[in-house]
Amino acid sequence: MAERESDADAMALAAIGLGGLWVHEYRKPALAILMESRQRRAMAVVDAGSTLALRIRARLAGETDYRSGGHAAILAIVEEARRSGDPVAFAETANLAHHCVLGPGHGALRRRLADELIAASFQTERPSDLLMGMLWRTVDLFLDADPHAERSLEELRGLLGEQKHLAVDYVVRSIKVMLALRAGRFAAAELAAADAAERGRAAGDADATGWYGGQLVSIRWFQGRIAELLPMLRDLAFSPTLSEADDSHIGALAVAAAAAGEHREAAGALARLAGTDLTRVARSSSWLVAMYGVVEAANLLGDQAVSSLAYDILEPHRALPMMASIGVTCFGSVEHALGVASLTIGETDRAIEHLRSAVRGNLRIGHLPAATLSRWRLASALLRRRQGDDTVGATREIEIAEKDAAAFGMTLPAAGPATGVVRPSVAAAQRKKVVADVHRHGQQWEVAVTGRSAVVPHSVGMVYLATLVGNPGHEIPAVELAMGVQAPDAAGDKRVVISEQPVLDDAAKRAYKQRLSELDSEIQEFEVRHDIGRVEQLRLERTWLVREITAAAGLRGNVRSFVTNDERARLSVSRAIWRALDRICNVDAEIGERLRRSIKTGLKCSYHPF
Repeated sequence: MAERESDADAMALAAIGLGGLWVHEYRKPALAILMESRQRRAMAVVDAGSTLALRIRARLAGETDYRSGGHAAILAIVEEARRSGDPVAFAETANLAHHCVLGPGHGALRRRLADELIAASFQTERPSDLLMGMLWRTVDLFLDADPHAERSLEELRGLLGEQKHLAVDYVVRSIKVMLALRAGRFAAAELAAADAAERGRAAGDADATGWYGGQLVSIRWFQGRIAELLPMLRDLAFSPTLSEADDSHIGALAVAAAAAGEHREAAGALARLAGTDLTRVARSSSWLVAMYGVVEAANLLGDQAVSSLAYDILEPHRALPMMASIGVTCFGSVEHALGVASLTIGETDRAIEHLRSAVRGNLRIGHLPAATLSRWRLASALLRRRQGDDTVGATREIEIAEKDAAAFGMTLPAAGPATGVVRPSVAAAQRKKVVADVHRHGQQWEVAVTGRSAVVPHSVGMVYLATLVGNPGHEIPAVELAMGVQAPDAAGDKRVVISEQPVLDDAAKRAYKQRLSELDSEIQEFEVRHDIGRVEQLRLERTWLVREITAAAGLRGNVRSFVTNDERARLSVSRAIWRALDRICNVDAEIGERLRRSIKTGLKCSYHPF
C-alpha cells in the first residue's frame, strides 16, 4: 500500500516491521531474500540520514551477522543508534544485537545491552521494549549460571501478568520446561514442552518445532532413551524450519544413532560437524549443545581425534552450562563434556578432575539428572584409575547415582561403570527406605510421609498413585492402571476397577472428523501460500489423527476399549498422576516434592522410595 501511494516513511516502517521481533524469522532462502529486497528498496527512498534508514540498516546488519555467527556490523550500528538520541531506534538495535551475541564469551556485553534496553523502554514507552529487556536479562542470568536467574524469571512473569505478550510468554514457558528437566521431573517437563510448543505455534514463532525437538532430546537423553528419537531426528536435523546457525540437532542425531548401534550413520552425522574443521561450527546460541552432542557421540564411537579437538575448543568455557538457545533446555555443566572427552582420549586423571567439578557445577545450577550422570561417569573414571581410595570413592558415587537415578526414572548408560563395580555395602543396600502411606477415607485421601500428612480430594490420579505406592519398586504398565487397578475403595478394602471407557466416544469421533475436514482445508490454503513449513506441521497432525482413529477401531469398525491403546493410556495415566501430585504439593510441598522424586511415569509406572 505504501509503495502504491509513494509514501516513503510508511514503506520504511512496513519494511522494519516485516522482519519481526527476532532475527532470522524467515528460514526459507526465497522468503529471506524477498524480505531483504523490500527493506533495501524502502531504505533507498528515505532520507539516508534519518532514523528510519538507521533502523532498516540495523535489521539488515542483524540478519547478516546472525547467519554468519558474527556481530561486528550490528554492534557498530548500536553505537550509531546510541549517538542518534532516538530511543526507539536504539531499543530495536539493541534487541537485534543481543540476539547476535548469544554464543559463549559475551556475557558482559549481553548484560549491558539488556540493561540499556530496559532503560530505553522508559523513553520509548513501549511495553514490549521493557518485556524484551527483562527477558534478555533473565536469559543472560541463566546462560551465565547466575544464582539469581530464577528470581529474575519470576519478576518477568509478574510483568507478563500486567502486560500480555505471546512471544515473551512462549519463551518463559520454554524456560520452565528446562527447570522441570533440571529438577528431574521428566513427565512434567514433557507435558510442559508440548504445551509450550502449542503456545509457540500460536505466537507464530519460527523456533517452535526446533525448541520442542531439543526439549524432547534432553528429556530422553537423561532418561537413557535417546535411541527412541532416532526416526524423529533423521527428519528434524535437516528440517528447513531450523535456524541456519543451529547444528545442535545434527549432534543429537549422531548421539541417537550411536546409542541405537547405527555406527555408520552416527559417524556420518558426526562428520558433518567435525569432519572438516570443528572450530568453524557457528558459535550461535545452540553451539554449546551441539558440542555436547559431538563429545558424547565421539565417546560412543571411540573417536579420540574429535574428542581431543572438542576438549581444546570447550575448555575456555568450562564455567558455563550447556544450554540451548535462550534457556529452553540444558545438558548441565561444560565440565561434564570436558570429563567425557578426557575419558575418550584416555586422560583419566584429567577426567576425574573435570567430572568432580561437573558434579559440583550441576548441583549449583540445580540440574539433578546431570549431576547424577556426572557421578556415574566419575565412578567409571575412578575405577579405571584404581589408585589409593579410588575404589571406595567409586563405590560411594555409584551408590548415590543409582539411588538418584531410581528416584528420577533414569536409566544409567551401559558405557558407565559396568565392569569392576564394587557394589554398595550390604548395610547400605539394606538401609531402610521411607515408604509413603496412602489411605482413602470416603471422598478424600490421606498421604503420610515421615510423620507429615496431607489430605486431598478423591481423583482417579490418587487411585493410580495409591497402587504405585502400595507396590514400591515394581513397574506397572500404564495400560493396566487404566484398565483396572488394585486400589483401596472407600471402605479401605481393595477392589479391581475395570474401565470400559472407549478411546473415542461419539462426541470425540465427531470432533475428530470435523478436525480432519478443517485440516484438509488448511493444508490446501497454506499450499496456495507456499508456506511449506506450516503445511508440514498440518500434515503431521493429520497423520497422527488418522492413526488415532485407526488405532481406536476394532476389527469390524467398533470403537476399541481405552485400555487397548498403550500410548493413550500412558498420556492419560501420566497426566492424572501428575495432577494428583500437584494437589498434594498445594497442601504440603515437602510431601509432594518427595513423591514427585519417587514416581516414574510412562508406558510403565513405578514408585521408588528413598
